[in-house]
Amino acid sequence: MNAEYAYTRKRMHFGKRYNFSDFDKTEVEIKSNPTLMNNYIRMDPVTHATQFGKVYAVHEVNTTTATYKDNKMFHYEGGWPKDINMKDLEQTVRYRRKIEKDELYIHTMLQLLPSMEHCILQNNACNIYEHYYADVEANPLIQRAFSRTVNVYRDPLPTKRQIAHLSWSPDQGNRFAASYCNDDFKKSSSSNYASYIWEVENPNNPYMMLKPFCPILTLEYNPKDSHILISGLATGQVACWDIRRGSEAVDISSVEFSHRDPCDNILWINSKTGTEFFSASKDGQIKWWDTRKMQIPTETLVIDLQKPEDQNVDKAIGISALQFEPSIGTRFMCGLENGIVISGNRKGKSPGEKIATRFKAQYGPVISLERNPTFVKNFLTVGDWTSRIWSEDCRESCIAWTPGHRDFLTGGAWSVTRYSVYYLIKTDGTLDVWDFLIQQDSPVLSVKVLRYRDLGGCNFEISHQPIFKGL
Repeated sequence: MNAEYAYTRKRMHFGKRYNFSDFDKTEVEIKSNPTLMNNYIRMDPVTHATQFGKVYAVHEVNTTTATYKDNKMFHYEGGWPKDINMKDLEQTVRYRRKIEKDELYIHTMLQLLPSMEHCILQNNACNIYEHYYADVEANPLIQRAFSRTVNVYRDPLPTKRQIAHLSWSPDQGNRFAASYCNDDFKKSSSSNYASYIWEVENPNNPYMMLKPFCPILTLEYNPKDSHILISGLATGQVACWDIRRGSEAVDISSVEFSHRDPCDNILWINSKTGTEFFSASKDGQIKWWDTRKMQIPTETLVIDLQKPEDQNVDKAIGISALQFEPSIGTRFMCGLENGIVISGNRKGKSPGEKIATRFKAQYGPVISLERNPTFVKNFLTVGDWTSRIWSEDCRESCIAWTPGHRDFLTGGAWSVTRYSVYYLIKTDGTLDVWDFLIQQDSPVLSVKVLRYRDLGGCNFEISHQPIFKGL
């Protein structure tokens, strides 16, 4: 027979609250007796539990104990039948195909996937808002960015002319070609339109003089042959030069098949023969050429954004910048005077397919356009008062940009040794060096190359800038 008694009582009746007061009263005073210490045995340590309040519970409850066990497994190769040689690739592939065709294979995999996914997701929990090294103070750059002038190359002619373009030779950069030209052709009274090839170690005298019949706006070295150059002329024609055959052009395109405006953009393209290049001008046309047959272009594309299939030159948008990356093949890019950047493909079946991708890059003309040498999907555009970095995967907006400058920008280029560094030049004669890994609000270095009144002059400098190792 089980005897059981249950009673109920409110918790408020279990005991009375304590009432403390400031009254000092001694109820009992027990003085110490040192002689009683001999009756005690010292025990150290001693564990004793003391409960101040009374225990009112009539039973005790213990939670369920969880038992954990660690198991390890090293799986090399197993699960094969005895008659299958696991080292024979043909037998194992045949057996896998046989198992995958089984009807129960899909149902078995569906049952195993939830448990496998649960185990994988256990290791994917992370705090995305955690701040690493928040208490560490930012250290300044170990090496201070600075610049110094190495050589100054002066135009031998007494008349002041602007440098329209520079091109480095592919043979370790021992030489470079400079094209001299005045922007205002009407006021240019000189009949000497010479451009020069300089040696880096000899700034006193040019290595060679190029003698065209009209001003040269752009000049480019052949990346496979350091003796061959191409140039765009003020008449809209293109010319080919071979420094082994003298200072005269070896071949020039016909006027009727050339550009209508001065040709100020020209680049070599990647071909098996190494003789093909393309040019662009303000007339809105892109022409592909071959140095073996310079009279007429091999192909022509008109940048008509309204009706590309009509190829109407009168409605074409002027091209202010041109870009080509050899590692991409038939792809090319061009910057227009209305601020749009075209990413085209020469192998398109129609003119509309060749100029399908468009980016609204700048508010004014795109002055410079260049791909990043390391991440070729990212490209730099320079125009008006800002420079912007774009990605071909994001057409809506740019991924980075510089604050508006006080002076108008006239060009920009990436560093070939450090992918996060690029250079900007301004109308006040200042060269700015930007590094987005260091800071994004201001350049890491600003160099005053020329004074404002010398911008139309005949001098230019090569500066040594040891900002980072290898730069």
